[in-house]
Amino acid sequence: MRSGNPVLKDDTFQRSAASGKSMTLGGTTAKISLLFLFLVGTAAYTWYQYSLGVDVTLMMIIGAIGGLIFALITAFFPKAAPVTAPIYAALEGFFIGGISAFVEGAYSGIVIQAVSLTLAVMGALLILYATRVIKVTRNFRLMVVSATLGIFLVYLVNFILNFFGMTVPYLHSSGPVGIGISLFIVAVAALNLVLDFDFIEKGVNRGAPKHMEWYGAFGLIVTLVWLYIEILRLLQKLRR
Repeated sequence: MRSGNPVLKDDTFQRSAASGKSMTLGGTTAKISLLFLFLVGTAAYTWYQYSLGVDVTLMMIIGAIGGLIFALITAFFPKAAPVTAPIYAALEGFFIGGISAFVEGAYSGIVIQAVSLTLAVMGALLILYATRVIKVTRNFRLMVVSATLGIFLVYLVNFILNFFGMTVPYLHSSGPVGIGISLFIVAVAALNLVLDFDFIEKGVNRGAPKHMEWYGAFGLIVTLVWLYIEILRLLQKLRR
């Protein structure tokens, strides 16, 4: 049951003893849709404020820091997901909306391209997973998890280097190597969606507690946001 998504760990369902109603696929889908609406709603509001000439930097900072805090709370306390997951989605929307508005100002039309590609990738992978064209084997999980952790470490090193005025070579470059790196990261983020689909399906089959619908939806939204940001970054490099 391992998932590459750090908030969807393989022992999550085991740590959540079933009580009362069980997790269902329909219920989880409804939660995913609701969290997505929270995300899009606050993102649209931030975008609108930006279009009015309002400085949305503070909104983005609050969204980024607040989203991280509530993501960690949800990851460590899954039973709180019915409350913390919607708050996370709303806060993350402020961050995503601000980033998108700034990038759109520099590259007209890039956001609709990024959104379309993100949804298309998710839809395609969902079909491939549902038809079992892509099978989540032990080796598949290990490959995706290892690649995800490697990317996380590179981003962490890059974050630390920024304090010294340096960056990881080629990570942000627009040359062939930089674009290749972005393509690889987009591919890994996309494959994490497959692991999330598998994680949710197994939770439903195991009869996990009802609150795990929120937790599973939260984990999928985390991956979806990551995928969107990486696709947006890739399109920026291609535009440059």
